[in-house]
Amino acid sequence: MSTRRSPTIFDSFNYAFEGLIHVLRTQRNMRIHFAVAVIVLVLALAVGVSKIELIALLVSVTFVLVAEMINTAIEGAIDVATSSFDPMAKLAKDIAAGAVLLATINAVAVGYLVFSGKVADRSARLLDRVRDAPAELTIVALAVTVIVVISLKAWTGSGTPLRGGLPSGHAAIAFGAWIAATYAAGQEHRFLVSTIAFVMALLVAQTRVESGVHSAIEVLLGGVLGTLTTLALFQLAG
Repeated sequence: MSTRRSPTIFDSFNYAFEGLIHVLRTQRNMRIHFAVAVIVLVLALAVGVSKIELIALLVSVTFVLVAEMINTAIEGAIDVATSSFDPMAKLAKDIAAGAVLLATINAVAVGYLVFSGKVADRSARLLDRVRDAPAELTIVALAVTVIVVISLKAWTGSGTPLRGGLPSGHAAIAFGAWIAATYAAGQEHRFLVSTIAFVMALLVAQTRVESGVHSAIEVLLGGVLGTLTTLALFQLAG
């Protein structure tokens, strides 16, 4: 009678990496968290954060990733344990999702405290080349963005001016508004305003993809178009 051997240390590491890879492969939110983590760490090196600030960022990023993995594990265990609707099972999933939300809010707060001053100082010289943006310039920039979007849709022959097609008009306007808000905000609150506007633009882009109106590439091209068009107009007005 053979006995099952205990896993070696190598086996344990292998199982752990398999679990991590599985979560990355199957969970969209985990892929988003990983992508944001990479961006944050690269930005941290670019702006030269201190050792304490880097530690705070690493702890916050790890906290979010661990919470997401635990949330995924809890959801999987519940799905295996019950195939019918159970209020307690739903509550357990909601609590696990709430833990991820708290970890994410904490990470955003830490990121803002670390980067706000550094990014604002480095970007001030560029942004201050443009005079205080009047409302007329913002309206013109968004209007030009809409005209370019409609022209491209007419040229590609896809979608309608307000729905579907290449590129995404909603994404173009949302990201154009992000650039306009960044220029219009005062230096003291510029980073916060720009961050909020950018997050809102991302949410607009996400809803267009999830609703099936646009593909990811259409939304991406729309976002790039809106960003570059508005940025170019503000630079020309400087």
